[in-house]
Amino acid sequence: MKIAFHGAARTVTGSKHLITLSNGKKLLLDCGMFQGMGHDTNELNAHFGFNPAQINYMILSHAHIDHCGLIPKLIKDGYKGKVFATPATKDLAAVLMEDSAGIQESDIKFENKRRALLGLPYLKPLYTTDDAIIAADQFEVVDYDIWHRIDEDIEFCYTDAGHIIGSATVHLRIKENGKITRITFSGDVGRYRDLILKSPATYEQSDYIIIESTYGNSLHDEHHPSVDVLLNWIKKTCIEKKGKLIIPAFSVGRTQEILYTLNQLELENSLPNLDYYVDSPLSIRATQIVKSYPQYFNKRIQKVLQSDSDPFGFKGLHFVKSVDESKMLNYSSKPCVIISASGMAEAGRVKHHISNNIENSSNTILLTGYCEPHSLGGRLKLKPQQVNIFGQPHQVNAEIAEMRSMSAHGDYDDLCQFLACQDARQVKKLFIVHGEYPVQLDFRERLMKKGFLDVEIPEMHQEIGLG
Repeated sequence: MKIAFHGAARTVTGSKHLITLSNGKKLLLDCGMFQGMGHDTNELNAHFGFNPAQINYMILSHAHIDHCGLIPKLIKDGYKGKVFATPATKDLAAVLMEDSAGIQESDIKFENKRRALLGLPYLKPLYTTDDAIIAADQFEVVDYDIWHRIDEDIEFCYTDAGHIIGSATVHLRIKENGKITRITFSGDVGRYRDLILKSPATYEQSDYIIIESTYGNSLHDEHHPSVDVLLNWIKKTCIEKKGKLIIPAFSVGRTQEILYTLNQLELENSLPNLDYYVDSPLSIRATQIVKSYPQYFNKRIQKVLQSDSDPFGFKGLHFVKSVDESKMLNYSSKPCVIISASGMAEAGRVKHHISNNIENSSNTILLTGYCEPHSLGGRLKLKPQQVNIFGQPHQVNAEIAEMRSMSAHGDYDDLCQFLACQDARQVKKLFIVHGEYPVQLDFRERLMKKGFLDVEIPEMHQEIGLG
């Protein structure tokens, strides 16, 4: 048996891990899109490093686009099998893949106009909206804590990863030459003190573990709770400076956390009387899906639901649907809060809001999650004097802020707690994926101190034998 790492190898996005059995069967864990990789992004997304037509099975950990975003291309390029997912992941992935296709089609249309003037050949999107709809039809639902037999050699079980609604850790039992090999793929590990979701579940002993490492060398800021930090930035920006607070937020997970936090402020009679805009059709659809799975919420929010039927709604909240409504926000000078996708500020409506508001010193750009270094969010984190947006230079006069306490990814304490149910001496090899290489080196050292004897950081497209 072998495993090859075709994405999220010494980088954060593009999750794809291919297991090949000695009898030739191939099982793919995730099929994610690379994001925020600068000029390399398109090339990385165009080539899998394997033949999709040769894949027998695919298991999806969760619906974030860096884990599911290339499934339509996988199917378009020849994959015929099912895509296994939890119920919530199936629902979320359908809208996320369709949204990704729409963005690609729009971007390609714009780019091809430019290429036509230069006499260059036209480009095509990785996949179309029709491809995304076809892909969604190949999903098969498997719920948590049920061992599902794929065939006579392979069975798997999902446990709750606590990262976003429907997110799962994947556990495999693979029979080969009369021997059972147990493999765990963490997906993305959530936090043990998440605002909305249950904590990551414990799981049985594994022989091999593939674990993410996004925050493998850092701790989240627990001393400054999200509710206090967010309120302070609202007051400073909108009340004191009369400006706009622009919050890039992932449509799934982060947006709902922000809305829940603002709702908590209203329940405490602390929410400033302002207009709060969610300017992302995808975020609106995702929020409705999240609301439809209250059984995945933690005890805290279950208690809130007893007295508040909508923990994501509050006075002053507006959902912006049309492009014209979105554009009008840039013409208004009224202080307000704008929550918009994408979280890395690399695409979507938030990029336009930043472009239109970054030169005004009354405004604040509040970053709330991980950003690839080459993405607009990643570049803004460095607090430059000038930044290019849509090919045009902009002076960075707005304040650039960061809310480190709000993250759907666990920090190194959470990741170590996730592994605490394992006897480290029984784990034959632990693979670190989904992180920046310097972070992974630090995390590797920490894990070896915890007793894991063989910890490897695979390179892109590297294939490694198991057993």
